[in-house]
Parts: sequence; C-alpha cells; structure tokens
Amino acid sequence: MSLHVLPVPGLPEIDADSDLAELIAKAGTFEDGDILLVTSKIVSKAEGRLLHAADREAAIDAETVRVVARRGPARIVENRNGLVMAAAGVDASNTAPGTVLLLPEDPDASARALRARLQQLTGLRLAVIVTDTFGRPWRNGLTDVAIGAAGLAVLEDHRGRTDTHGNELALTVTATADELAAAGDLVKGKATGTPVAVVRGLAGLVTTEDGDGVRPLIRAAADDMFRLGTSEALRQAVTLRRTIRSFTAEPVDPAAVRRAVAAAVTAPAPHHTTPWRFVLLESAEVRTRLLDAMLAAWQRDLAELDGWDAAKIARRTARGNVLRDAPYLVVPCLVTEGSHAYPDARRAAAEREMFTVAIGAAVENLLVTLTGEGYGSAWVSSTMFCRDTVRTVLDLPDDWDPMGAVAVGRPAEPPRERPARTADAFIAVR
Repeated sequence: MSLHVLPVPGLPEIDADSDLAELIAKAGTFEDGDILLVTSKIVSKAEGRLLHAADREAAIDAETVRVVARRGPARIVENRNGLVMAAAGVDASNTAPGTVLLLPEDPDASARALRARLQQLTGLRLAVIVTDTFGRPWRNGLTDVAIGAAGLAVLEDHRGRTDTHGNELALTVTATADELAAAGDLVKGKATGTPVAVVRGLAGLVTTEDGDGVRPLIRAAADDMFRLGTSEALRQAVTLRRTIRSFTAEPVDPAAVRRAVAAAVTAPAPHHTTPWRFVLLESAEVRTRLLDAMLAAWQRDLAELDGWDAAKIARRTARGNVLRDAPYLVVPCLVTEGSHAYPDARRAAAEREMFTVAIGAAVENLLVTLTGEGYGSAWVSSTMFCRDTVRTVLDLPDDWDPMGAVAVGRPAEPPRERPARTADAFIAVR
C-alpha cells in the first residue's frame, strides 16, 4: 500500500458568490477513492460566514455555549456544534481588516453538500473532511483536526482485535479523520494559499453513505474527565455543592473520602496549628449505635430541659434522618491544641472563635471536594448538642469536639436549580 498526500494549488480567493465545489474540481486532478481535506475558512467564506465586526470578543460570545477555561483574554470554549476550541473558531486571519470569519454553521452538512457536488462534477467516489486548527491539552503546538466529514467513518474501532503477539485490544479507537486532517495540513500550510489537499491510497475508507459526520469524535460530557479548566472546575464545584438529603444505597468509596479529607486539612488555621480531626464512620453498626445514642440524648434533653411533648420531639428529631439514611458519615472534630491562653473572657472567646472558623474552612474544603468526586453531602449540627455522647460512643479523646456530622452518598435525585446569586447584596465597600 502506498499513501500520497497532495496539495490542490491554484484556487482563487473565495467569497459568498463562489461555487466552491466547482473551483476545487477545476483546480485538482482526482481519482476514485480520494479523500479531500478542505480548510474550514474557505467553506465559511463560500457560505457567507464573514462578519463585519470591530469587536472579535462579541463575535466569540455569540458563538459560545460554554466557557471551558479562561486565562486572561484567552478563552477555550464549546460552540453550538460541541467543538471545544480556542475563541469558538472565530478567526481574524486570512480575512480583510475589520472582519472575522465564523466556522461553518453545520460543518457536517457543509461536508455532505460539498461531497455531493464534487461527486456530481467528477463522477468519482470521494470523501470530504472539513478541517480546522486546534490546540491540544497536554501538548504544545497546533494541528488540523476534522470538524465536518462525509463519506468515511471518522473513528476506527480496534477493540476486540488482537495485536501481533495475540493480545486482545481493549481500548484502542483510532481518530482516523483527525489523522487525515493532520496529514493534509503538512502540504496545505498556513500561509501559502493552499486550502485543499488530497489523500490518495486509502480508497477502502471511502463509504457509499455520508455517514455520521464528526459527532462520534466528540466525547460525551459524562465521559469527559477534563471538561473544565482548573479555575472553572473549582468555581463549578463550589456552585454545585448543595445540601443533599436523599441518597442512593450505593456504597461510598473510602478512598474518595480520604482524598476529600486531604483537601480539608489544607484549610487555613491559627498559629500554624492543625486543629482538625475527621472520624470516618464506615461501619453500619457504628453509625446505627451512634445515631441511636444521639437520639436518646436529644429526646431526654428536649423533654427534661425544654419541656416538649412526644409529638414535638418526634418532629424535631426527624431532621436527623438524613444522617441515618446516608451510607457514610464523617464527624469533623475541633482540637484546640496550640491555642493561646488569655486571662480575660473576651480574648479567650476570640481565640476559640479563630479555631472554630478554621474547622468551618476545613469542612467546606471537604464538602466541595466530595462534590468534585460526584458525591452529595449534608453537614448537620446534631453532634454539637450531645458531644459527650458522641465522644463516649466513638471512644474519642476528651479534647476532640465534634462539630456536627457530614452525611455522604450518591444523590438519589438531581438537586433543584439554584437561583443565580450576585455578590452585591453581601458586600460593603469602604
């Protein structure tokens, strides 16, 4: 088998009045089974996707459905076709000053239309790939990839085949269309005015039907481990953190909780101390024993100290069911070892408050990290009202102060939408 990658030179400047397929057919010499690689810029120009815009940023905003990452003025975004790329593909190069080029509105439809017209003009069986230049995570440098395709399968699935040593391939799926796009870019170049190339020698890839286009190349959100940039992922984890009160029976991964605790203990603390301890209740028997003892203590206090009747006590203690229904509990504890002693009550109270703020910061880190792990949580204050009982049941040191309990598990249902909040109502500027 031999493979040839050939430029198609001599194309004129393309505009909205151009018959792009006819111009390509006249410029090149083609054979049955050729794969044409067409730069998206000339497709956009032929489709009238030229925009007179002094503000490129506004054009990017209009083409963006989701910001993936932002660093200074640079943005990686998702466009309406699901393509994740810099600046939504809005391009100010190779176009007149004061104008920008948008990507084709539907690159797959563009590829299908171009293929149909080229096959009509040439009488040959062809495939068409519309390409654009992408950067890539983990690697420097740009390469062309397929953003639209017709007449070939964009992926080749090797799973289930065996290699030369007889090993079964379990993960290998080749991005054929992207490999072809990158090969074509080697002869097209970025500044030579050669926007079309031909790959010859792979006629077996060319199909009778147009096929599914590039959609199979676009990773589903559920499978995308790198869906957001670092700061965007952090903001989303904070925004998505909700109090979850209903959990599935799916067991919680103890390693995920330990990762969350590792994040928790990076919180700020006074005097270079480490005032946090986290008791992980991984045994159902221990959870039940603790909650039964806490319930008895609450019932006694509400009856003897507050004078509540049985019905009122039952309503109040039912709030603790979120802990009983969760498959995993974490009891954060405050340890004030290293705190400063003050003779007056005012400064002693302030010292205690400093440590209390530190445990709050640690628990917030814990909750946000659990959200990033896909778990829901609810921080419930119950243990703070019966600390001696908790210390006795869990056999904790006397100087460990339980600061509530965190229920952890997979949410039984998606949380309700939270109305957007701005910071204005919570800010005072002096």
